[in-house]
Amino acid sequence: MQSLDQIARWPVDNAAAVVLSRDEGVIGEYGDQQRVFPLASVTKLLCAYAVLVATEEGAVELDQPAGPEGSTVRHLLAHASGLAFDDNRAQTTPGRKRIYSSAGYEVLADFVIAETSIDFADYLAESVFAPLKMGASALVGPAGHGAESSAGDLGRFAAELLRPALLSQETFDAATSVQFPGLDGILPGYGSQRPNDWGLGFELRSHKSPHWTGLSNSPRTFGHFGQSGTFLWTDPAEGLACVVLTDRPFGDWAKPLWTEVSDAVLEEGRRS
Repeated sequence: MQSLDQIARWPVDNAAAVVLSRDEGVIGEYGDQQRVFPLASVTKLLCAYAVLVATEEGAVELDQPAGPEGSTVRHLLAHASGLAFDDNRAQTTPGRKRIYSSAGYEVLADFVIAETSIDFADYLAESVFAPLKMGASALVGPAGHGAESSAGDLGRFAAELLRPALLSQETFDAATSVQFPGLDGILPGYGSQRPNDWGLGFELRSHKSPHWTGLSNSPRTFGHFGQSGTFLWTDPAEGLACVVLTDRPFGDWAKPLWTEVSDAVLEEGRRS
């Protein structure tokens, strides 16, 4: 895809990208598809998927109490538990505000360990990485931001998001639709959003502005970006998904460039 060529002009040392179509599979690649990058918060998509598999297997339940008093697995997945960003400390009561919490994902991981007696990194590897043949991927740190992967591997995960096979359609639809509607909150790097819509692990584009996806991405777009300079979005209205990994931390440099490449991918994808 010519739209990915603009990544060559980005102020990064290394980058890799892949674009997928629901009907055609991989339709564009850029860079070394096997190079492993730290994912930062894109990790949350992978860990959330493992927790959702656990619900399908009956190991945990979405509305099972977990985390601070009054919180459930659902609250933790949707950043509605009231936990602070980076420590296991309640800042408000569950369901009152969308507080983006990496600590909440560490609580989730510990909860799955307690319910399954399986180390969470192993559970993630067995439930998500193995069936999707994501051999370059691993959770090497906290469940909120400690995974590493390649564009090739995340392309296989994106293919799953375009045509889910590991989850039932009911669970997948819940994961990619608004949980606890109407909650305001801050989208890291992009400021206050009213509302700050979120699914079960998936950040929802909805009508947020500004946003890290393209201006022409549909409101149904879901995904995540990471402070390590990474992002993954899936736009079900367009039947397209895009993964971009870099080795430069997210900052002001990324905001216009990510939006531009996403818009170019969407335009080219529509023509293909």
